[in-house]
Amino acid sequence: MKTKAVRLYGKQDLRLEEFELSPMTDDSVICEVVADSICMSSYKAAVLGAEHARVPDDVASNPTIIGHEFCGRIVEVGKNWQHKYKPGDGFVIQPAHSYQGSMLAPGYSYRDCGGDATYVSIPIEILKMDCLIPYHSDVFFLGALTEPLSCVIGTYHAMYHTRDGEYVHDMGIVEGGNLALLASVGPMGLAAIDYAIHCDRKPGLMVVTDIDDARLKRAASIYTVEEARKNGIELHYVNTKNMADPVKELRALTRDNHGFDDVICFAPVKPVVEQGDQILAVDGCLNFFAGPSDLTFSALVNFYNVHYKRTHITATSHGNLEDMREAIRMLNAGKLNPAALVTHIGGLDCVAQTTLNLPKIPGAKKLIYTHISLPLTAIEDFGELGKADPMFKELDEIVKANNGLWSGEAEKLLLKKAKPIG
Repeated sequence: MKTKAVRLYGKQDLRLEEFELSPMTDDSVICEVVADSICMSSYKAAVLGAEHARVPDDVASNPTIIGHEFCGRIVEVGKNWQHKYKPGDGFVIQPAHSYQGSMLAPGYSYRDCGGDATYVSIPIEILKMDCLIPYHSDVFFLGALTEPLSCVIGTYHAMYHTRDGEYVHDMGIVEGGNLALLASVGPMGLAAIDYAIHCDRKPGLMVVTDIDDARLKRAASIYTVEEARKNGIELHYVNTKNMADPVKELRALTRDNHGFDDVICFAPVKPVVEQGDQILAVDGCLNFFAGPSDLTFSALVNFYNVHYKRTHITATSHGNLEDMREAIRMLNAGKLNPAALVTHIGGLDCVAQTTLNLPKIPGAKKLIYTHISLPLTAIEDFGELGKADPMFKELDEIVKANNGLWSGEAEKLLLKKAKPIG
């Protein structure tokens, strides 16, 4: 079967190409990709090329398909997997299969599998590790967002606290405690706010920081202080840019200057990481969520506090299978609203340029529909584009009726009326 896909050949070298997938075997599962969400991790892979831990050394001669946050339909199933999958079923993928400790993953490592493609062949490791997950919905962009949601969920699950004098780790954030989300109004930060408000283990105080008033205002309009209060959380959105002493002022938001039991850092910026360390309470846990592209990235940690106040650091680079299943359950129950993460849409032909310029493009998630041709387009620009294009006029009306957010209705219209990739 032929596929069109964006493939990585090396540093800054992404190419949209058409080629044949490997021949069908008894172990093959062929899938149609409908939607893929572009992740900053794809940018890092494109910048580092073969230096990236998940990208093969021979990528220049055996290019790999990029994109790992994707959703679609199963098309064809080899006989060894027909007991489990059938054509027409929806799917999402947990790319971090960790088969026998391997770092290989769709979107980084495979010739035949990645999200920025029209059709893919699922690696045997994904099948053996049960990482091709059924998805029972016809709203594909939500499926594409389950992988980033799983990363956020995994981050919360990785937080831990110690009992003084006991060698026991209690997993998860402190229930009813103080939580700080630093630099947290980008796409993953928004998901972290949503999850904290609606999960079953909630903080009592949540402080969300950034240095951009417009981004903070947008976040506060979607995940409101009132909604947090209904769920038992005191929520503050704080711009630390003009604070004379951000550490002092953030700690002052906690009762009796207690500090924060849990801090999650969403930016690989040295001062932000150090700020996170300095606002920790006794037994505070700092999670460094943001994976840097700088292989030597470092920040100062107060080791006096590590020793005497039991402060500690953890991190996660992906979610696991159960994290993704939790994301799907919460989506199905209407507890999460990841539509707020999406600020741009585009077709397969804009992927290479978008990925290579991702840090320079404002907004949050860039959502790709792989079977259409469309420049990367901001949702906020639909109204202006609609003056000349009837499709965008209709999309603008749908989005405005949905609090400015992308939706399943908008997706269906786009897939029906957009130009095919050809």
